[in-house]
This record gives sequence, structure tokens and C-alpha cells, in this order.
Amino acid sequence: MLYSGIGWSGDGFTVDVIDEHGERRRNARLFGPRDTRELIAYLRDLEDPLVAVIDSTNGVLDGRLMAAGLTVHRADPQLLGARPDFGSVPAGEIAAAARRAQPEPTRLQRDRGTQTGREDDLDAFARSSERAWDAWAARGACVSRGSGERPEVSLTFDDGPQPPYTGQVLDVLARYGVKATFFCTGMFAKAYPEYLARMREEGHGVANHTWSHPMLFELTRTQLAEQLERTNEAIAEATGGPAPTLFRPPYGSRSPEVLEQLAESGMTTVLWDVAPDDWQMPGADTIADRVVREAGPGSIVLLHDSGGDRSQTVAALAPAIEGLLERGLTFVPVEEQLAAPALTGQSR
Repeated sequence: MLYSGIGWSGDGFTVDVIDEHGERRRNARLFGPRDTRELIAYLRDLEDPLVAVIDSTNGVLDGRLMAAGLTVHRADPQLLGARPDFGSVPAGEIAAAARRAQPEPTRLQRDRGTQTGREDDLDAFARSSERAWDAWAARGACVSRGSGERPEVSLTFDDGPQPPYTGQVLDVLARYGVKATFFCTGMFAKAYPEYLARMREEGHGVANHTWSHPMLFELTRTQLAEQLERTNEAIAEATGGPAPTLFRPPYGSRSPEVLEQLAESGMTTVLWDVAPDDWQMPGADTIADRVVREAGPGSIVLLHDSGGDRSQTVAALAPAIEGLLERGLTFVPVEEQLAAPALTGQSR
């Protein structure tokens, strides 16, 4: 049995491999954010059985690993030592914690992702945040849909950029003249600045989705600030424009304290009211049908251009756009929807 801990930092991902006795089997190796294919090949080359383990602040890699056929586990904070202000605990510590853990760390499911087994926590924190959400929404600091006063819909795409899917999404949007908003992770914004430059050139919005896609209620104030600030810096550098002011929390994760910190930072928290769960890969026809059936004036639609195999999202995009156009709806980035008064309904 081999345990492969996968840590993250501003430079990418570090892989450290130990055996069932705790002995290191390969030297720790760093893979840049553009080298995820090489990282996957490296893991697949290891002798079986392999336990590949990420920590709960790394939500940008599991989908890619599982799409490649790898089994991925998640080590939660109670198994690990204190995290630095930016980055995970060292990869070797993640591997060692997984080896010691009884029972083993949570095995992730492809249709549930990094949140596997944490859905109740996400729901509980969302419910505990309802009063804070409404208070900040009244001040314009939180939104889950537009006012609905105009026949407008906003398509949004999370977790990217990721080749080839981000480019394919942009191609479809360009073909229809549709402007969208991309909520980008800092790690991949820094790695693929050419995609963000194209987004800006083609009139799309570019917004903040944290650096590594963590669950926000697990972070300290300093850790959250680092995620926000470093991602804003990466986006501003890639686009040649100002830092974004729109922010989407990974998984919709929030707490009253998180919402307060986001508002104090000047960020507007953007959720959604239509989620076809494209990341679960239910089929392109199902994704398109859910979008066309559920979206209406003011809707903010949650889609994904990264985080794994997004071919179904790409295939669903044209029929979804055509279906909404047939209903008399037009498309604008979230930024334009927020120019009108926003509704404050809760959304997950």
C-alpha cells in the first residue's frame, strides 16, 4: 500500500509518497499548475494499491484526478496539523496522516466532489448565515439573482481556467455573441493568463473564486484574506485591468463571520438561483434542459469550465443559449445585472 499526499502552494502541487510502514518511497516532487497531466501520469505510474490524498483546502484537483480514473481521498483538518496562512500542510504530513487514520480519510465520489461527506456541514453553515446574508444583501454586498425587472440572464462559469474546456466555452459564447462572467481560481488564473486576457478582450466579466477552492468556514481570517488578495492580484495581472470586486465562495460555503469579512473587504458575494449540477455530468441534454426550464429574468446560472471533464457542459451550452433566446431572454454579465436592484433570496 502506498500513500500519496498532495499538498498545494503558490507554486503548484507537491506529491510525497510513503508506504504502509511510513517509509518514503519517492522524493517529494513539485508539479506546476500547468502540469496536472504530468501529475496524473506520475500517480498512475505508482504501484497499486495507491491512496491519493488531498486536504480539504484543495478543491481544484480532485475532479481532474477522478476523471483520469484515480481514487482520491480527503484529509480533513482534524487529521492534520495547523495550516500556514497560505498553502496546505506539507504533502508528506498529509500522506502520513492518511496512513495513521482509522478509519481512512473520506473517499471522494465523482458526483459529489471534494464536498463528499461534508454536505451536512455546508447546509448547517448556510442556514446559520441566513440572517447575516439578508443583512448584507440589503446593503448590496450579497446577491443570488438580479432584480428580474429586465429579461436578462447571466451565465457564470466556475473553477477555471482549464484547457481545453475554457477555450471551448469561449468559442461557443463568441459564436452567439453572449457575454458571461467567469469566477476564476487564482492558481489557474496565474497559470493560464492567456485565457483571462481573452475573456476581457471579448467582453466577459472575470471574478474571484479563491486561490485553491477551500471551504471558507474552515479558514482563519488571515487565510481567507490571503486567498482573496492573491487571487485578485493574479486576475489583475492576467487581464491588465483592476482587481475584481465580485466573489463567489466555493460550494457556496459561508458563515456569518465569512460574510462580514467579505463585505468589509469590499467584495460582493455572488451565489446563484439556477444550478443544473453540470459538474456531476448528468448528460448534456439534462444540463441544457435544466437551464432552459429553470432560468428566468434575473437568473444567475451556475456552470463550470474547470474541475474535471467539462465536455458535457460545452455540449449543453449551445442548446441552452438557443432555448433561452427562444424564450425572449438576453444575456449579460453579472456585473450588468447588479446595476439594477438585486433580490435577496437565499440560494445554495
